[in-house]
Amino acid sequence: MKPVTSAEHFWSLDKAETKVAPRLTIQVWDNDKFSFDDYLGHLVMDLNHMLRPAKSPEKCTLQLLDQPVDKLVSLFEQKTVKGWWPCTCEQNGEKTIAGKVEMSLEIVTEHEHEERPAGNGRDEPNMNPHLEEPQRPETSFLWFSSPYKTLKFILWRRFKWFIILFIILFFILLFLGVFLYSFPNYAAMKMVGPFGPAKAAE
Repeated sequence: MKPVTSAEHFWSLDKAETKVAPRLTIQVWDNDKFSFDDYLGHLVMDLNHMLRPAKSPEKCTLQLLDQPVDKLVSLFEQKTVKGWWPCTCEQNGEKTIAGKVEMSLEIVTEHEHEERPAGNGRDEPNMNPHLEEPQRPETSFLWFSSPYKTLKFILWRRFKWFIILFIILFFILLFLGVFLYSFPNYAAMKMVGPFGPAKAAE
């Protein structure tokens, strides 16, 4: 428990101390570029009685939320917990997974923190722990900022055969158009000849 000291009322002279369970709140938001970010889901964990994480994203399901009490873990006892946790939201009165978060949580003393400093996020010193660059899928990009990736990952993968068929039909129709345009003149030249019958040399 974490002790919190505060006055019960603003006119109170003495401060009361209450103990609050250490809870970690994780929220998942959709990063919109041209509008307000959309809230997707959240996860609230009591660090004294944490959900045991899944070892892989495939095993990170809603069943993790129904763990019995004897399966819960304490971060203060284990010191380090790493794995996948589900973030949930309410849809039509039912709880669904809004995202999966991979985290590594570690409890250190103030002395250990001074000996092994860490930056904010991936800022220097990026150690204790070292944070790698996020592994985003190749399709994670703004379509208007990368036309090549848009053609490759969105249009080509989804409409590849339609594009190939369109190109083939386009060249066939182009060939027929050129043939029909040139055939009458070519046929007339064959019938009458462009310069008339050639004269024999004397």
